[in-house]
Amino acid sequence: MVRFSRVYDPAGPDDGTRVLVDRVWPRGLAKAKAALDDWCKAVAPTTELRKWYGHDPDKFAEFTRRYRAELAEPGPQADALAGLREAAANGPLTLLTASKALDISQAAVLADLLSED
Repeated sequence: MVRFSRVYDPAGPDDGTRVLVDRVWPRGLAKAKAALDDWCKAVAPTTELRKWYGHDPDKFAEFTRRYRAELAEPGPQADALAGLREAAANGPLTLLTASKALDISQAAVLADLLSED
């Protein structure tokens, strides 16, 4: 089971492994209070893609296409995605992001991608 949540929200008893999937650390969140198991920066969209997208809902479909293409290319992003696949195979996985708009975040794209496996 793969789900996604805001990193600022409290951990739930069914969260399983909690992984931050943002490239930059969330503002105002102390690392000691983050309640996460891992920070997987490498799976996040490239800085170029992230800046182009800017969480514009009108660009989400194209963002999803471009992000999936990035993840399909051999390299650190693909390796990080493989690690998330392994974590998901071993139990519940919660992908965390600082994004206010969860439904149009990279965590949503990753959750969909991982749920397809």
